[in-house]
Amino acid sequence: MAVVTISRQLGSGGEQIARRVCELLHYRYFDKQLILEAASEVGLARDHVVDYSEDRYELQNFLARLFRPGPRPVKRVSVRTEDSSGRVQLTAETIDEAQYVELIKTAIRAAAAQGDIVIVGRGGQAVLQDMPDVLHVRVIAPDGTRIARLQQQEGLSIEAAQQKIARQDRATAEYLGRFFGIRWDDSTLYHLVINTGKISLEGAAQLIVDALVQLRAYPMP
Repeated sequence: MAVVTISRQLGSGGEQIARRVCELLHYRYFDKQLILEAASEVGLARDHVVDYSEDRYELQNFLARLFRPGPRPVKRVSVRTEDSSGRVQLTAETIDEAQYVELIKTAIRAAAAQGDIVIVGRGGQAVLQDMPDVLHVRVIAPDGTRIARLQQQEGLSIEAAQQKIARQDRATAEYLGRFFGIRWDDSTLYHLVINTGKISLEGAAQLIVDALVQLRAYPMP
């Protein structure tokens, strides 16, 4: 059983490629349901769970980093507690971003242990970096290609697409740097870097399938 992690630039087609790889290999696609399963194992209620991936991460400005160091609160939840007399009480607790990231890491490790899964984003390339039978892929594309795809998919103007791409790139870089200690554009983290400005999405998916076959046939000593 093997695992594929895919780090992708917004507008590179990474999600579509990942789902096509799942179809070709009959693999599962890592989603919030697997995070919910991990949450139940650590006693977190389903309605308290947030899939706190880089796509949901908000950039910190200079003043926020300076005056509010450390994890930021993400969600305030009500927790049922029972005292020694059996009386039930509701208490408010705040779950911060670091706790949610740890939950995602737990879910990734649990999913990888089962194998046959494609994990998109969420620091999978860092969490599973040293595990055997894990293929790490980065999907990129030229800015012009990314902008054109966003315009087509979301009906954005060129300027709006440029701004969205720049904002997401910064957020992803900060998210992976803060919580996983990596630079997401570090090519040494990946077995394969695919430029979808040079190859079709279908061709990229097939490249990943072929690379996975090679990884399993010729593992590192």
